[in-house]
Amino acid sequence: FDSLVQFSQALGKTTVECKDTPGFIVNRLLVPYMMEAVRMLERGDASARDIDVAMKLGAGYPMGPFELTDYVGIDTCKFIMDGWSEKYPDVELFRQSPLINKMVAEGKLGMKTGQGFYDYRKK
Repeated sequence: FDSLVQFSQALGKTTVECKDTPGFIVNRLLVPYMMEAVRMLERGDASARDIDVAMKLGAGYPMGPFELTDYVGIDTCKFIMDGWSEKYPDVELFRQSPLINKMVAEGKLGMKTGQGFYDYRKK
């Protein structure tokens, strides 16, 4: 570990330390955030667009959670959540999303397929 930290710092990189936990730091926070936005949409709390606008303006994020999910790939988010929900079936935060499962089954994977929460196909 120490040699990797020294190597990274020699390259001018900033290093962080984290115990072995699902997703480590970034994905452990980011994926549940994106999934909670999906759950809000599933419940009908707000539209994808309104949630994205609220998070960009209210939290100063450069992308809303649906823009980010489309960018990362809906299938990638599903793959991560499938692994976490299988390993930790009692953790509510890791439960699967019917909407995500449906979108993946329909091939709506986000920007890479032209359709996700937004339509990226050229008109």
